[in-house]
Amino acid sequence: MSSRRLPSLSALRAFEAAARHESAKQAALELSVTATAISHQIRGLEEALGIALFVRRPRQLELTPQGRELQQVLESSFDNISNTIERLSTMPERRGITLTTTPVVAVRWLLPWVCILRESHPDIDLRIHASHEPVALDGVTADLAIRHGDGRWPGLVAEKLFDTTLIPACSPQLVQHAGEDLSKYPLIHFRPQGVIISPMDWPGYQKTAQIPGLNVGAGLAFSDESHAISAAVGGQGVMLMSRQLIEDELAEGRLVQPFGPELEDRAFFLAYPESRRNDPTMLALRDWVMAVPGRLSTSSA
Repeated sequence: MSSRRLPSLSALRAFEAAARHESAKQAALELSVTATAISHQIRGLEEALGIALFVRRPRQLELTPQGRELQQVLESSFDNISNTIERLSTMPERRGITLTTTPVVAVRWLLPWVCILRESHPDIDLRIHASHEPVALDGVTADLAIRHGDGRWPGLVAEKLFDTTLIPACSPQLVQHAGEDLSKYPLIHFRPQGVIISPMDWPGYQKTAQIPGLNVGAGLAFSDESHAISAAVGGQGVMLMSRQLIEDELAEGRLVQPFGPELEDRAFFLAYPESRRNDPTMLALRDWVMAVPGRLSTSSA
């Protein structure tokens, strides 16, 4: 990388101001120095370049052709520097915020609508922490969360997003094969690691729904809901899943409900620290989440 051989920047600045005003006195006023200092800087610049930049006349400085060429280059360069500095100084400060939620909520409910947040708040950098394990909302690990539960978390504001209804779901091809014989349905289990409140599982569903004929101890088990959904769509078994999170597959016929009943499950809530209720970035993200299409009209917890 070649090094730049430039004269003193102070001398160049003094010359540019004197050339623009055609006066050392006016240049001195602009730069808050003496006219003598301006003259000294210009003479030093001329000596360094080995050319005359001005023809000095009484009460006026007249540029030489070389001086005119240098003045034009410097004026354009200083204007570019000034414009760039002004633009950079007025650019909005970027704000980072982390939202933690389960992988299936992140992929199926939030991500399709990130464009709305980007358009309304281009200065916010959203980080999505996808995990089944609850993390601290300490502003370091995460700032706010979408959690599945009862909405009662000390120190947190919890606003209900949507209720969930658990249903058995599988591919229509599996129904054609198994029919109404529940014992022929292989089960798909969802068993996330590190959760405080376990989701409804097949033993719990069988006990609550009082359905005989299900071998609730057998079947495929996944720690991620998305993998369980993919297995169900692929005809690998019947799974328990929130109806609200598989609406597309149900509407398109890729999943069907082979038997009942449906069970009401815990709701999903947006949770964030009470102490940050009025934080502008927190409010912006809260408003975006609460406006995501598909959220049911519910009361706050």
